[in-house]
Amino acid sequence: MIKAQDAEFYNEQGYLLVKGVFNRQEVEAMRSGVEGILKRAIEQKRDGNHAWQGDFVPPEEMKKLVLKGFHDVHYHDAAFTQAVVHPNMTAILSRLIGPNVQLHHSKMLVKPPENGAVFPMHQDYPYFPHEKHTMLAASVHLDDADVENGCLHVIPGSHKSGPLPHVGRHYLDAKQYPVSSGIACPAEAGDVLFFNYLTIHGSPANRSERTRRNVLFQYRSATDFPTVNTHFDWGMGLMVCGENPNLDKVRPDFEIK
Repeated sequence: MIKAQDAEFYNEQGYLLVKGVFNRQEVEAMRSGVEGILKRAIEQKRDGNHAWQGDFVPPEEMKKLVLKGFHDVHYHDAAFTQAVVHPNMTAILSRLIGPNVQLHHSKMLVKPPENGAVFPMHQDYPYFPHEKHTMLAASVHLDDADVENGCLHVIPGSHKSGPLPHVGRHYLDAKQYPVSSGIACPAEAGDVLFFNYLTIHGSPANRSERTRRNVLFQYRSATDFPTVNTHFDWGMGLMVCGENPNLDKVRPDFEIK
């Protein structure tokens, strides 16, 4: 699915856009999955606004911004379970991470038309720090994305700076790192943007009349372990390719109550 020079680009720049990972039918199945989750959330009064709060945009604008999000989508619709271990995905992951790859978690992010929320520039590292920094995000595009409807922006090579101080663990200083400091990564439905969890990234608000739906899968090496007991999930550690060489570390350390 990718070549050696693509893996080299990822290692140097901290990100890689891969075209056409999922076909039209697979994208449509995931779109239906997203819409089904949103419908059930409304019916069960679990619907809410997941837009980040902070001083990175003026307060009056913040009140208007909306983000529909839901974690662990592979528990809610089989289309996402199939996508997590899709042969095209595992072929790429084995080149970017190594032969033994685990799922960490999944989530969906929906930016509605005209007022879809901005994501200030940040690293994912503060949420789930790991020893070897193999963690990456695979952002699956379910709609065509451009600057107008809030596509992802990344700062190439920023993963080499290591962990940076964040405002309340959430985002970087917006004056020092505005979204415009990154390069836009426009993509088409079915494309996947892979980026290391140390790569600085964010996205502008959706100002278009088009919805922007993304599903995010976080993956790591089976030999990369968390340094802090945070962001645990029942399905964390699912093997998506290769094998787990550690018989005593096959699931997170938690208790069922």
